[in-house]
Amino acid sequence: METYESIREWKDNNITAFLSDTISLNDFHDQVMHKVLRIAKSKMKRDSPPCNFSWFITGSGGRFEQGFISDQDHGIVYEVSSVENDSYFKELGEEISHGLDITGYPYCQGKVMSSNPIWCKSLQDWQTQIQLWMETESWETIRYLQIFFDARVLHGKFGYIYRLKSYIYQYQLKHPFLLQRFTANVMRVKNAIGPIGQIIVERHGIYQGCVNLKYAAFLPYVNAIRLLSIKEGIQETSTLSRMNRIINLNDYEKMLKNCEKNFSDLLKYRLLLTQVKSYSDTQYLNIEKLSKEERKEIKRIIKDGKRLHDEVIALTLTKN
Repeated sequence: METYESIREWKDNNITAFLSDTISLNDFHDQVMHKVLRIAKSKMKRDSPPCNFSWFITGSGGRFEQGFISDQDHGIVYEVSSVENDSYFKELGEEISHGLDITGYPYCQGKVMSSNPIWCKSLQDWQTQIQLWMETESWETIRYLQIFFDARVLHGKFGYIYRLKSYIYQYQLKHPFLLQRFTANVMRVKNAIGPIGQIIVERHGIYQGCVNLKYAAFLPYVNAIRLLSIKEGIQETSTLSRMNRIINLNDYEKMLKNCEKNFSDLLKYRLLLTQVKSYSDTQYLNIEKLSKEERKEIKRIIKDGKRLHDEVIALTLTKN
């Protein structure tokens, strides 16, 4: 009989066979999470869910950009609220989060998990919550909307997420200030290139000599492309898929020059981070262990990402 522990063992024994590229690795993570969901559902008192639902993942998983180690980012949308349905999906969400933790996906520090009532609601309650997030002027609610926009359905009804994302797009068309608030939320970028063109690395601690790929490289691309996707109503979740759609719209070709290659290369460098012990370790790349050509490439990726980020920020602030 399959258990969370046996899934963890299977995952640990097989994941190295899927490290050739990011697509294979993320397909493998999806397989593991599907197994966890099956067991979680089998532990419910009912033989089947009381109504239709979607289980989605977000964060790097939603964008199909998970690394060797990944934490949890997921939620549930179910068809309709009732005492029975609310109770079932609350229990299912808690079981999923528990199962993923045992399987090797640490609990999300920001509590973006199906066990959190904020991320486990009926479709109508989700729409009400998203409406409130869009109307509330706070850093936290805009962050929640950005997280939700990266949602990718792993199991169940795909239409629920599509409807909710379309609702965000239609709202920001009528209320341009929303895009400006999205922009203000991601304006700051970690400075990773020094005044004489050197890569700025950690100077102390266990990551001495390393550059934080998440903040120095990934986020400028991810945040900029997400902003353009919200602006243009693009439903794809992976950064590369979004780029592929955006580049053919509204003269974005010049702005996105080299960005698809840069981001693909960035994912390749992240695959080098397999000898790690914790989720934090997956964010740090030791520059000293790279060749001269690789350091040059990382520098170019970081500089182009900062340029893209700044151009998108300027565009979304002035066009609305």
